[in-house]
Amino acid sequence: MVARIFFILAAAYTGLITWLSLTHLGKISIGGFNPTDKMLHAGAYLFLMLLWKSYFIFRNEKNEAYRSNLLWVGLGCVLFGMLIEVLQGTMTSYRTPDWWDVLANSTGIAIAALFLIVLAPKIINWKQKIV
Repeated sequence: MVARIFFILAAAYTGLITWLSLTHLGKISIGGFNPTDKMLHAGAYLFLMLLWKSYFIFRNEKNEAYRSNLLWVGLGCVLFGMLIEVLQGTMTSYRTPDWWDVLANSTGIAIAALFLIVLAPKIINWKQKIV
């Protein structure tokens, strides 16, 4: 039940990121670089990583694959971010791909991964109490 909730949240959030990334939004930048935009990218992908990893934590009964699927979830999030940048350049006339966004996305994912590694014992303990 908990895994299903996290799956729905993660899928909906992924859809929201996709929609926001491919729609026409106002752009604020200073000299072509927007540090606030990059922080939003990092935060959005940090949360994306946390949601998807939470789904996999609760989906699997055993905790043996905690770190290995952490790598796969992180890689999936990075590839998703890269795909979004490619789609922005090919499917829209009002968005351009920005590899600095990919770096910001990857930074958020890396921070989430570090958070999940450091707190792994507590997360596994919480999982056992919830399930």
